[in-house]
Amino acid sequence: MSEMIRKRAAGLLGLAMAAGALVQAAPATASTTDAAAVPFCQLVLGSTTSGGDLILRVLSGVTPPGASPSRWGGKDLLPDNQLRVASGIGTQTNAEQTGESRLQYVVLGSTLNLLTYTVNGFAGEVDPATVQRIPIGGGWGDVRYLESSRFNRDTTLIRQNMYAVLGDNIVRWNIGEGTSFSRKTTYAGFSAVKTMTLISQTATYDTFLANTRAGALYTIRIPLTGKPVVKVVRRSTWQGFEALVADSCGNKTIVVGVDKETGTPYLYEFGHANGTATVIKAFGKVPRTFSEAAYSRRFEDNQAYEQLFGE
Repeated sequence: MSEMIRKRAAGLLGLAMAAGALVQAAPATASTTDAAAVPFCQLVLGSTTSGGDLILRVLSGVTPPGASPSRWGGKDLLPDNQLRVASGIGTQTNAEQTGESRLQYVVLGSTLNLLTYTVNGFAGEVDPATVQRIPIGGGWGDVRYLESSRFNRDTTLIRQNMYAVLGDNIVRWNIGEGTSFSRKTTYAGFSAVKTMTLISQTATYDTFLANTRAGALYTIRIPLTGKPVVKVVRRSTWQGFEALVADSCGNKTIVVGVDKETGTPYLYEFGHANGTATVIKAFGKVPRTFSEAAYSRRFEDNQAYEQLFGE
């Protein structure tokens, strides 16, 4: 396991402790990446309520799944009853190591916004004076998925893109300075997609894990040039999730699926994506009931940004 992954694992465990979590470690196994250092995979899930409050939870890939107590990540970040979807939450620790800044794209009503704010300390004490919601553009009323992705090489930014599932299409833009979108590309034929989650990033493509209303599970690789490459992973039983959130764990991917109708979350571990040969380990139902409006991956959005490696 790389030093970067070790640091990320330490950060996740630190967040779990900050939340007051006492998550029991699973026994190390040969299939676990560097089990001596990280006995199980973890995902920091950001859940935004209809009232615009952020809740942070640490989910752990053990059987049954582990979940830290919920803790506030910030209150009144968004206006009540307007949030439709939200991207991942990118964080940057300040130079003094006393807090962090956060950045997230959100759709409020039919308008895409850039949400930014500062957290004093690491326990969700948001500075209200720093909360900004910058409108980017309208026409987002039927969006059902939103995510940004960037690729770094040796700490140098190579590209940054925004993706959305809008109507029957997957749409991609280049992102400039935060709110500057350009070079819109539309890929038709995705009306069956219910939701997606980003699982892999390279210099030339991004890959998403997507479920359909009929229950199939696919990977969708979207290259910088050319048409998307779609591969079936499973043909049935995945229709129940209105939200999917993934994060990397060495050469594996940890994924939570949320059934919003029942408030039920389930946790999975995916091997490297390889069509129907993809290995999926089901940890089972997370011992919580989720009732938030949107779910997001929390990740360190710095110059050492770790790329997702799910495919």
